Amino acid sequence: MNHALTLTADNMQQQLLHQYQMVRSKSLEICSYIETEDYTVQPMADVSPPKWHLGHTTWFFEELLLVRFYPDYCRFNAQYSGLFNSYYKALGAHTLQADRGNLSRPTVDQILEYRHYVDANLAKFCNEHVLTDEMQSLIETGLHHEQQHQELLYMDIKFILASNVIDTQYAVQALPPAPEPIHAWSEFAQGLYQIGHDAADFAYDNEKPAHQHYLYPFAISQTLVTNGEFLAFIEDDGYVKPQYWLSQGWDWVNQQHVQQPLYWSCRDGEWVEYTLYGLIPLDLNRPLVHISYFEANAFANWKKLRLPTEQELEVFLNQAPLATGLADTTLLHPNNAQNVYGEVWCWTSSQYSAYPRFKAFDGILNEYNGKFMCNQFVLRGCCVATPDQHYRHSYRNFYQPQQRWMFSGIRLAKDIV
Repeated sequence: MNHALTLTADNMQQQLLHQYQMVRSKSLEICSYIETEDYTVQPMADVSPPKWHLGHTTWFFEELLLVRFYPDYCRFNAQYSGLFNSYYKALGAHTLQADRGNLSRPTVDQILEYRHYVDANLAKFCNEHVLTDEMQSLIETGLHHEQQHQELLYMDIKFILASNVIDTQYAVQALPPAPEPIHAWSEFAQGLYQIGHDAADFAYDNEKPAHQHYLYPFAISQTLVTNGEFLAFIEDDGYVKPQYWLSQGWDWVNQQHVQQPLYWSCRDGEWVEYTLYGLIPLDLNRPLVHISYFEANAFANWKKLRLPTEQELEVFLNQAPLATGLADTTLLHPNNAQNVYGEVWCWTSSQYSAYPRFKAFDGILNEYNGKFMCNQFVLRGCCVATPDQHYRHSYRNFYQPQQRWMFSGIRLAKDIV
């Protein structure tokens, strides 16, 4: 065997292990700012306790790698196999998402011990074995999977802290004032555009294959919808005028008594917003965040505009080169409505469905994305909680139309006649 090639393969393997250690440490860093009691609660079904995230992301590497490929490996706790399985039906029974907060055990300390045990064994495995392409692919996918959960941790921690009667905050520094946005439109000609991921680097199966998609002439706002713009919608009684709302959205507004975005409240005549920095006065120039598809669609109708399709938004996003160090330089609350991406996930009018000639991941990851292509809408553009080195402009996020605890916002579009 060529020694130079072996050395290169060894270096790549060590680089992957280093990346593994960096990503895994970031999850612990995110949780280091909360108290032990915050790790365990589940104030609504969509929110998972932080300790469950730490356990589940560890389960991924134990169950999908170590148990399958490491002959000498012994599970940390055999009961964790079902406990921390999220939705992989082919791997057996699992705890229902809504029940994750009912479990006082394992303790936080036990889950941290579990993480240390799996991390040590995976490092030992990587140092003792030459990783196959399948093993490397599983580790890489597992790292992106954990980064997804890091964004979920910020979302869930925010909802957990906001649910307290006692005033709480995650971060202690003050937010700077938002710059005043300059409103303009980007116009695009009709024609065929390439959509989807076609590079050699990592992407999820739902981003592939790259394909041609025909678009009619359209324009997209260069500015995200701001708090001030949405406040005008509220003051014009937008929440009580049925002509702006989808039928299901109108039912949702009335059944859930929705009158403003999540985390907004009016106190003594002044609007305030709960953030990871605590409760702060509503800055009218900041990008609107934590909005449902129903609210986004109603606002677009009120403006006599529309939400972009996911293909239109990808074409718009592709104008901007990807920056590095995104998570290191971005605040944990949207602050610049002028940014092309990296502030809020933007709702699109596109139902989450398969691309032409879609092929799900092979093998054990077959259930990763395709099984969720029903009754959800696509969001594009990443957000302030998206980890560095995780995002691509082809990235397709997806949520149900009533959900809004994620960092979701609005970028408007219009047809060009």
